[in-house]
This record gives sequence, structure tokens and C-alpha cells, in this order.
Amino acid sequence: MIHELLLALSGYPGAAFTWSKRSGLQVSQELPFLHPSETSVLNRLCRLGTDYIRFAEFVEQYTGHVQQQDHHPSQQNQSGLHGIYLRAFCTGLDSVLQPYRQALLDLEQEVKERFGTKCCPAADSILFCVLQFQLLFPSVMVMVEQIKTQKIHGCQILETVHKHSCGGLPPVRSALEKILAVCHGVMYKQLSAWMLHGLLLDQHEEFFIKQGPSSGNVPSQPEEDDDDLGIGGLTGKQLRELQDLRLIEEENMLAPSLKQFSLRVEMLPSYIPVRVAEKILFVGESVQMFENQNVNLTRKGSILKNQEDTFAAELHRLKQQPLFSLVDFESVVDWIRSTVAEHLWKLMVEESDLLGQLKIIKDFYLLGRGELFQAFIDTAQHMLKTPPTAVTEHDVNVAFQQSAHKVLLDDDNLLPLLHLTIEYHGKEHKDTSQTREGPSRELSPREAPPSGWAALGLSYKVQWPLHILFTPAVLEKYNVVFKYLLSVRRVQAELQHCWALQMQRKHLKSNRTDAIKWRLRDHMAFLVDNLQYYLQVDVLESQFSQLLQQINATRDFESIRLAHDHFLSNLLAQSFILLKPVFHCLNEILDLCHSFCSLVSQNLGPLDERGAAQLSILVKGFSRQSSLLFKILSSVRNHQINSDLAQLLLRLDYNKYYTQAGGTLGRYKYLHCCLGHCPEVLEVQSDLNDRK
Repeated sequence: MIHELLLALSGYPGAAFTWSKRSGLQVSQELPFLHPSETSVLNRLCRLGTDYIRFAEFVEQYTGHVQQQDHHPSQQNQSGLHGIYLRAFCTGLDSVLQPYRQALLDLEQEVKERFGTKCCPAADSILFCVLQFQLLFPSVMVMVEQIKTQKIHGCQILETVHKHSCGGLPPVRSALEKILAVCHGVMYKQLSAWMLHGLLLDQHEEFFIKQGPSSGNVPSQPEEDDDDLGIGGLTGKQLRELQDLRLIEEENMLAPSLKQFSLRVEMLPSYIPVRVAEKILFVGESVQMFENQNVNLTRKGSILKNQEDTFAAELHRLKQQPLFSLVDFESVVDWIRSTVAEHLWKLMVEESDLLGQLKIIKDFYLLGRGELFQAFIDTAQHMLKTPPTAVTEHDVNVAFQQSAHKVLLDDDNLLPLLHLTIEYHGKEHKDTSQTREGPSRELSPREAPPSGWAALGLSYKVQWPLHILFTPAVLEKYNVVFKYLLSVRRVQAELQHCWALQMQRKHLKSNRTDAIKWRLRDHMAFLVDNLQYYLQVDVLESQFSQLLQQINATRDFESIRLAHDHFLSNLLAQSFILLKPVFHCLNEILDLCHSFCSLVSQNLGPLDERGAAQLSILVKGFSRQSSLLFKILSSVRNHQINSDLAQLLLRLDYNKYYTQAGGTLGRYKYLHCCLGHCPEVLEVQSDLNDRK
């Protein structure tokens, strides 16, 4: 009977102890000589045998480490569970079962030695010998069932085992810590391959780093109706948008770029912080970049400074530790990361002249070379007024080269890296993604832009290894800023040209319509000049100087990348490209200024009735938009939020002229007297009077 019991507890049921898939191991009902108390003790032991058999089935199914038994034949893996972390878990589970098997072996040896004597161990003594497993097996079974039913996969197994190991029962905690240590061995092997060689060994998608972009999608926000931007003030929704500083998501505005690697956050165990995972991601990306580049790296040396063996030994030391220590783990990761970051800093700043590249970005994308773009605007003004064609891109690049020669910019190494682009109807795009917002109106893929200026962009060929800082997504953001700044600069130049026309005719007799026209130009120039000053001084120069200070104060590439990302985000935010109400209002004002300059250029003499009607419409529109802008800026200032808007208001209203004008520019008391002879103007003026 004792031999039958030991065999059953070892996973070999027989006639005395039967096995069923549903109820497990039980004492046979055909043994009438057993007392009920003995049956109760034996059934308690059978529960241990049931758990052991199911553990053995689980381990055999996913690893084949346990010898196949007759009562549970090997099954094909149809549950969907797979992966090296699952195999490691089974290996750890099998090692935890070894003390149980050893206890049964010792009991069998004891029975063999006492066979035929009166002191042969009874069932209750066997129960005492395996008593410690009565606490362990149920807890482990709960974890195994959770893995099976929830199909827990990859590094999620680490999280599951870790949570169950935090209990208060010492035998359970000790056993699960052993299983966790075996599973950590797989993680350390993947870490070594990734951080030291740039290899992502993850056939079953189990690691917390993956190839491709992050899967976290931000739900798109519903578009607001532009008609809500009325002269009466802000709607509650718009004011909340300003108060909460909810900027339009850059992913919705800019063409997304496919990042080569990213975090698989759902696989990251909770006891490894995201900041540590980001460092691991950075190291592996940097190492792989060096491994995959078709350049001669012998001159530059290893990115790990030939310390691969040292780092591998440190990771192996962590692997041998029985307990995971976040302090030790992060310390080793920081050591490797700092080595990589310092090497990249030296490569980027000293060998690749990062500061010089930033100066180029500032000179061209941020219009730092103002004389160059002023010459370009003068040269390309006529060819970009009409919708672009297939030859427009070639023509504007020729004009750009000519403008560069005019301002004595003859850098033969720099100019070939710069290229002006034109998006026109019918052009094949390598990247079909379009920006949602920009200085020009949003265009559908099949809609031709209204003019060449609206389709103009700038591309720059970034040299290795600066491409890891100036990615396509980063350059696209710079391109959005470039289009916006060029639009403001072009309006400013057109208004200055109108002033030159005014000076040429100042000796001629003028009427009151001319006075209104030139007063409107003066107000437009006042607003645009102060906007331009704000963008160039308060935003671009200020942020660029801060960026240079941060670069010069560190020897860590990751700090440089964070500083640059912060710099670019500040440009987009402080220039209001991401803040829809302000950006929309400024675009409307720029469009009105364009229309005014076109009207003046086409009518050098006194305005006729049609021109006067157009002027009246421009007066109305500019008054409306300037009033809206003032209301937005004042509303934000009153709530003491967004210092950028407050700074723009300070530039526009530094002498309180804006305030004294009632927050409205371009509205005149004598408009009816000056333009009263035109029926179209009378209709427009009545509308203006109603609004007063």
C-alpha cells in the first residue's frame, strides 16, 4: 500500500489510487479495509499528487523535460502558449519540484530499509514529510492556471511570477524567486545581445523592445468649426483649450516617421521603470546604428570603447544573483548608457560639428540668413504667385542659387545639401503623408495649391551620424516652422514695398480713400512687424541661445537630444503653430495683408469703385481678426496662463495703442464719408455699423 502511495505521488497512479482528468488523483472506492480517517489522510496526500501530475503535464507540454507517462500522453501545443520565457518558466518550475521528488525518494528508501519490520512509515508520517509542499503547490498551481487561461506571454510572465512571489509564505516566496531567477536569465541574454551587439533576438515578440513605431495611438480630437471664431469673443470650449494648454497633437499635424525601434510597454515588468527601459532602448539603437552603417568605423573605434567583455561580465554577474536588484541593474545600465552617450557626444559635437549644423538649420530653416531670403523673395515673387507646375521646382532652386550668390553665400559644400521642394498636383510623392496644419490652407492630396508659395518647402541632406538627431520627423517639423516664418517674412516685405510705392506718390494729391488705404497699411505693418520681432527675438534667438548653452554644458548625447527636442517643441508652441485659435487668427491676418498688397500693386493711382469696395472688405476683415486676436490675448492674460501669448500681447500693445483703439485695428470713423459714393461700400458699411 505504501509503495502504491509513493508511486501515485510520483505521478504513477494504479489500482489503489486512480486518476481522472476532472477530479485528479483519488483513493479507490474498492478498498473496504481503509478507515475513513485513513481515507481522509490519503486524499490529502492525493491532492499533492494531483498538483504534481498537472505540473508535470504542463512542464512536459512546453519543454519535454519530464519523462512521458502512460496516463497523460504528450499533447500538441494547441493552447497558443509558446516562447522562450515560457520554457524558462517550465525549467524553473521543474527545479522547484525537485525537492518534492527528492522527498519521495527518501521516503521510498526509508520504506525499503524498514520493509518487513513493524516500524514501516504510515500515511500520516508520509503526510508530515511532505507537509511543506501543501503550502507551495496550491500557490504555484494558481499561477500556472493564470498563465494558461490568460495566455500570459513573454516578459509578462516575469510580471506574473513577481507579483505572486510578494506573498508572506516563506516556502512559496523562496520557490517563486527561484523560478523568477531562471526567467531573468532569458531576459539578461536578450539584454546582452541588444545592448552589446545591437541584436534584437526576439522571434516570438516577447521582449519589451520591438522593431517599429510605438503602438500607443492618441485618439484624434474632433475638429472645431472655424465659424465659432467670432468677433464677439471666445467660446467656452476655445477658452478651455487655451487655459488647459491643450495643443494640437504633433502626430496629427506632422507627417509621422517610422521609428526603427520602440518600447513594447505591455511587456515591460512593473519593477523595471520606463526610464530604465528607455536607456536600454537608446543603447541598443546606438550600437546597431554603428553596426549597420556602411562606413569605415575603424577610425572612430567601438561605440562601447572596447568594453564589451567588461559589460558582458557585469550582465552575467547580475544573471547569477538569486534576487533581482533594481539598484544594481540600473547601475549597470547607466554605466553602459553613459559610455555610449559620451562616445556619441564626442562623435556628434567634436567630429561632426553639431554646433555648425545647428547654425545651418537656424540660418535656413529658421531664416537666420534674412538677407538671403529677402533676395529670394524678390527674385521668386513672380514665379511663385501662380499655381506650381512641373518646372517650378527647378526654377525656384535656380532662383535660390542666384540669391545665394547675390548675398555672397558661395559655400560649395553647403548649397548642394539644400533643396527647395514644390508640392504640386500630379507630383509623385515618396512620402504620401501630408501635414494637417501649416502656414497655408490644408490641401487634399488631389487639390492643387493656390500658389507656389503655399507649396514651397525646404529639404536638407543630413550627413551621418547627425541623422540620429535630425530625423525625417524632426526635419518635417522644421519645415513647418520654415513655411510659417517665410510667410510672415514675405508679408512684411510686401507691406514694405507698399510703403515704397506710397513714398513715390507722396508729392501727388491724395484723397481720403488714399488716407484710409495708407492708414490700413500702417496698422498692418505695425502688427506684422511686432509679430516678426516676437518670433525672431523672443522665440528663435532666445530658444537657440538656451539650446547652445545646454549643449556646451554636457558631454551626454541623450541630454543633447532631449534639449534639442525641447527646443523644437518650444518653437512650435511659442510660435503658436500648435495652438489653433491663435494660429488660425494670425493666418487670416496674413492672408488679408497679402490681399491688401495685391490691391495696392494693381491700383497705383486712386481707387475706383471696385477697388474701394475691396478696400472696405479688407478693412472689415482686418478689424475683425485684429479684434479677435486682442480678445484671445487679453483673455489668456487675465487668467494668468501661457506666458508666450502674454509676451506677444506685450509686443503688440507696448504703448497701449492697441488697448486705446478698443482692441481693433483698421476701423475708421470717416469711412462712410470717404467711400460713401460707392453702393457696394454702403452695403459693407451698414454691416459695420450694425456691429458697432
